[in-house]
Amino acid sequence: MALLSFKKRDTAPDRPASAEVAAFLQGYSIEVMPRTAEKVADFRDLLAPGTRVYIAHIDGTPIDDMVATARRLARDGFPVMPHFPARIIRDRATLENWIAMYQGEAGVDQGLILAGGLGAPQGEFDSAIALLDTGLFDKAGFKRLHVAGHPEGNRDIDPDGGSANVDAALRWKQKFSETTDAEMALATQFAFEAKPIIAWADALREAGITLPIHIGIAGPAKLQTLIKFAIACGVGPSLKVLQKRAMDVSKLLLPYEPTDVITELALHKARNPEFNITQAHLFPLGGITASADWVIDHGGAAARPANRT
Repeated sequence: MALLSFKKRDTAPDRPASAEVAAFLQGYSIEVMPRTAEKVADFRDLLAPGTRVYIAHIDGTPIDDMVATARRLARDGFPVMPHFPARIIRDRATLENWIAMYQGEAGVDQGLILAGGLGAPQGEFDSAIALLDTGLFDKAGFKRLHVAGHPEGNRDIDPDGGSANVDAALRWKQKFSETTDAEMALATQFAFEAKPIIAWADALREAGITLPIHIGIAGPAKLQTLIKFAIACGVGPSLKVLQKRAMDVSKLLLPYEPTDVITELALHKARNPEFNITQAHLFPLGGITASADWVIDHGGAAARPANRT
């Protein structure tokens, strides 16, 4: 498989990075899949040292491929957070084996614990709660456990479009966070509009959900690509931001960039330091290189400069 090559960028960003945006992007994380990771010659040419890299586990991906990707990233100095999707894990023995493989081969001590996108479980687990309730992550000494957040709801969990089931799950996870030694946070689905995200985050805090929020942001991508992913992932009302853009012929062929939503969130954070969104999590739907370059252009930490040639 051909590996990506990287050329020095010779164009400046559309607008200079503001101090607020640069601060908001510090400590950002990014997501990869084994098949996309294979196309990257060296992640150290793209990501700043210490960047947390989530590894998405899509149904059908062999655990050996997941572990190999984790091993490679860990070897290059990146904290690795693989997904543990409950509905594709057949039983407790499988979960124990996955944890042992990740720890033995890549030193993994953190994970994103989620239900997964399947409509029905393939085994005995149907939710993140069921996985956490095994106690296996605490037993293995995981230092960080993230769980899913849904700023625009999730119809797989609440088919009526409400939030009763999601809210109940968050209350359980909040209580669990008070009993585990692991640090916990909410890693959210991506959305495209800042005001509903802010309202959702504020409502959680008012409801006593104090888990830090790592907000999902879609990285630069073709508009058609984003709309496809947004529909597939169940993105809610903020999808209209993309649909409105698609109606503007002058913007239709231009790549979408998350500058507007990030800027509004960053300014809100600067004005409200207690705001419970603490980090950004990039979904590189238009490619890892595009997302990494966008972050650097907007004040985020750069990769090792000697290798960006």
